[in-house]
Amino acid sequence: MAGTINKVILIGHLGDEVKMHYFEGGNSIGRFPLATNETYTSRQTGERITNVEWHNIVVRNKLAEICEKYLTKGDRVYCEGRIKTRQYEVDGQKRYATEIQVQDMTFLSTKKDPNNTSSSEAATQNNSIPPTSIAKEEDDDLPF
Repeated sequence: MAGTINKVILIGHLGDEVKMHYFEGGNSIGRFPLATNETYTSRQTGERITNVEWHNIVVRNKLAEICEKYLTKGDRVYCEGRIKTRQYEVDGQKRYATEIQVQDMTFLSTKKDPNNTSSSEAATQNNSIPPTSIAKEEDDDLPF
């Protein structure tokens, strides 16, 4: 393969409300934490162990406004984007933040506006993955 790929696909739950920032010229950016988890059974103790991984999600402009309108803490979403690491300084010390810059998103479950069944379609810029197909895959009893 001649090129490189920077692509991330996540399905998880919002850890907080979408925090919006608006800029001159009408641009906006939304940020929120997304939790993904992995559950397995320990071979030594036999107990089920769940590990939670937190991701910093960044959405821009129209997608950010849609997320602010329809998403709330605990909602389940499908995100596609790329990993971006940025550097900043606090009190003279360099700090780094790794974020997922999302280009495509599908709402899998929302608590806001329950009468609107098309809210998941409104959030996706690319309707190539219907929310029902993602939900059905998780119900399978596959060993991997």
